[in-house]
Amino acid sequence: MALPAYTTTSEKISHYGLRVFVGAVLLFLIAPILAIMPLSFNSETFFSYPMPGFSTRWYTGGDDGFFTNARWTSAVKLSVFVAFATTVLATCLGTLAALGLSRSNVPGRAAIMAVLISPMIVPVIISAIGLFFFYAYTGLNGTLIGIILAHTALATPFVVITVTATLMSFDRTLMRAGASLGGAPHTVFFKVVLPLILPGVISGALFAFVTSFDEVIVILFIAGPEQRTLPRQMFSGIRELISPTITAAASVLIVFSTVMLVTVELLRRRGERLRGIRS
Repeated sequence: MALPAYTTTSEKISHYGLRVFVGAVLLFLIAPILAIMPLSFNSETFFSYPMPGFSTRWYTGGDDGFFTNARWTSAVKLSVFVAFATTVLATCLGTLAALGLSRSNVPGRAAIMAVLISPMIVPVIISAIGLFFFYAYTGLNGTLIGIILAHTALATPFVVITVTATLMSFDRTLMRAGASLGGAPHTVFFKVVLPLILPGVISGALFAFVTSFDEVIVILFIAGPEQRTLPRQMFSGIRELISPTITAAASVLIVFSTVMLVTVELLRRRGERLRGIRS
């Protein structure tokens, strides 16, 4: 966007200087991505620039390929299953919590919200240690249900915050209008409330899925030896043998995360249009 004609020289310098600074910070943040993704197409087993050749062997190259090696494919399947189960639980619990906390007459609302979002504030290593000792006492260590519940605890705050932000601009008179027309509470929710807050709910679900799919620290503490999610498989691969297959796995995760972020942004804009907000 062009600057107004009355902009002074110092304001122009500040404006373009800020843009250059932001661009430099962005370049610094994405520099590792720009380095990792080309390496996943390296034809050799060592990391070097310039690359000696181009190859897709680390994606589809038999025992070396990310999509063809049994260890990597089983890790992806387990990660997807755990992330999907976590998303369902976290979305249901987080949406219900956001609907309740959005009411002004809830006693201790600030304290409850602080407890709900505490997994986002407390360092993950602290949560992992606490879960380890709790699961050791309850017998959930090394179980699939234990992993899903742990990831649900970590992912639910993202759903709560996203749905709560969507409800901030929700017109509650629509709920009273639906009730006055004879709609039961569950009918009003599914016919009136949910369609309007659905973009926020889906955004929270995507954040919950990514949170579970990328989580590694808690998995290292509570998972059994055979329960290898994709992040844990990558962590083990770095410790045991550095292979370019890890760069292929990282590239797949980068593409996946980028698609998720773009989807969340599109949903946010759609939610604003549904609520009549102009950006």
